[in-house]
Amino acid sequence: MTGTRGTVAALFLLPALVLLGALVVYPIGYSVVRSLYDQSGDGFAGLDNYRALFTDDGIRTALRNNVIWVVFAPTVATALGLVFAVLTERIRWGTAFKLVVFMPMAISMLAAGIIFRLVYDQDPDKGVANAVWVGVHDTFAQSSAFPKAHPGRESPFRAEKGGAFITAEPVRAGDPVALPLVGVAPDQMPDGARTAVRAEPEPGKVTGTTWQDFTRGKGVGTLGAPDPSELGYAGMRIEAVKDGRVVASAEAAADGTFTLPAAADGARLRLPASNFQEPYNGLDWLGPSLVTPAIIGSYVWMWAGFAMVLIAAGLASVPRELLEAARVDGANEWQVFRRVTVPLLAPVLAVVAVTLMINVLKVFDLVFIIAPGSSQDDANVLALELYRKGFSEDQPGVASAIAVFLLLLVIPVMWFNIRRLRREVRR
Repeated sequence: MTGTRGTVAALFLLPALVLLGALVVYPIGYSVVRSLYDQSGDGFAGLDNYRALFTDDGIRTALRNNVIWVVFAPTVATALGLVFAVLTERIRWGTAFKLVVFMPMAISMLAAGIIFRLVYDQDPDKGVANAVWVGVHDTFAQSSAFPKAHPGRESPFRAEKGGAFITAEPVRAGDPVALPLVGVAPDQMPDGARTAVRAEPEPGKVTGTTWQDFTRGKGVGTLGAPDPSELGYAGMRIEAVKDGRVVASAEAAADGTFTLPAAADGARLRLPASNFQEPYNGLDWLGPSLVTPAIIGSYVWMWAGFAMVLIAAGLASVPRELLEAARVDGANEWQVFRRVTVPLLAPVLAVVAVTLMINVLKVFDLVFIIAPGSSQDDANVLALELYRKGFSEDQPGVASAIAVFLLLLVIPVMWFNIRRLRREVRR
């Protein structure tokens, strides 16, 4: 009878064992064997392919980035999940908030990669990240309205180091100064700009006009003098410099006119480089230095909801009387959270963090989609390098060695997770 039961059990298990062997055991075994052969698959290479893991620059970059991923991505996602789980217990619309935070999990990695490729676009008019960043920056530090302005023909200016322009000759009180520039498109002039006018002389003061000395049409307009169609450089800063020291300064009015006090008599006028600063376009999120943190940010956006749901389930099982007892003993909310809630949730937090570690060791989709070709080498991870070695560079032996190495990295983490789960079940 026992033999019959064993046979029946084996028959029931047989389909699963066949699938397990075909989809798991055989690929692992084949990868191990293939990693010991050369590129053609005919010559035995021994451990040469494994040595490449520590000598190839691309693989070493991938290893370094994988370490960054394993350290930061699970930690940040788990911490955010814990904060969200605790806060949603205290707000009225907690369920709706959980739904919103968990919703990214319903999006595929491919779709999330495309979304964040747009989010991190360098152009602030397209990329949300730079639109916000530029908005905050421009709130505190406005960029110049004249980034392309420069002296034209027969100009009184000469260039200084750093992008400033200074008059070649000193100016005199009572003698109006003309400071013409060119290079700013009419549609990019400041909104407050008005038709430029020639400054009137004032006794004991230096007056002048700075304007866009350009009128459309060949031979139209007078060079070095304001014409009816030419606009003043509203807001242009002018400094009077004597012996390398600024003795007076002023800003041009809407019509380009300005007035300097008597201290400017005999000085040379300088247009500082701050007048010509290029507009701030934000950060290069997908450049070599920020591409990995940017992609980790997109991963956290997707998986913080997963961490929140698991931690919230663990939080629901925390005895409320322990929390109330701590409050009765005089603990504030931060102390209750740090000394009671977190220790009680430690097993759940460990499971979430370890699960995410296993997940990030295999991350591929986000890096492949988000990182542009110019910085993909800097964002490289082991799974992406496996793909590149196997399909782009035709090095299947090295690709198999990377696959085996990834398996060896995942096994200890999985073993730790399984042990902890079994320990929890026994309790």
